[in-house]
Amino acid sequence: MAKAPKMSSAVVSVLETFLERPRSARYGLELGAATGLASGTIHPVLARLEAAGWVESQWESVDPSAVGRPRRRFYRLTPAGAEQARTALAGVAARQARLRRRLAGPVASPPLPDEA
Repeated sequence: MAKAPKMSSAVVSVLETFLERPRSARYGLELGAATGLASGTIHPVLARLEAAGWVESQWESVDPSAVGRPRRRFYRLTPAGAEQARTALAGVAARQARLRRRLAGPVASPPLPDEA
């Protein structure tokens, strides 16, 4: 399996969307609408996730002229990818929590009895 993708905010958004329904296949435009990300962001993220083995893809088998639109490429989390995504997102959440605590600074403690 390839190296895990960098956990950018776009990757996090796509993974969170996939994990809402981990066994469902999604296509790029659908993911873009769910995440608020543009096609030019979604498709490179999907390519990185597929290269890492976290998602697999498949073209739908329709005749574009019959359905009046281009064929869609559907992406689905692999079972291993779903587990790796959960682990990666837990790591992101832990790092964010540590950063929030660090930025909040030390908690002021009440004065000692002899300082009052």
